[in-house]
Amino acid sequence: MYVCSCFGITEAQVKKHADAGACTPRQIASACKAGTDCGGCVRRIQALLGRGDCPRRELLDQRQEPATASLTHPAAATVAASAAAAAIGAIRDVTLSDAA
Repeated sequence: MYVCSCFGITEAQVKKHADAGACTPRQIASACKAGTDCGGCVRRIQALLGRGDCPRRELLDQRQEPATASLTHPAAATVAASAAAAAIGAIRDVTLSDAA
């Protein structure tokens, strides 16, 4: 059965690319162009990919933690806020000295 009628991509082709390591609709699109024209097949591709095992996703989860994870700790959030405030203050000081 066709998944992408724009490019004539079948379920079997999508599954073949998924078996080869494509875990997202974007990766499927890179492999066979499915989902890059009208976009009507993207939800079907997502359904075919499902939330099952994905070797790439598991490797990524092991290698990196989300950038926001470090900010969930109150002390980390305070440090980040202090650094941001210091940077803004430095920019303001430079701008004010340039104006004088």
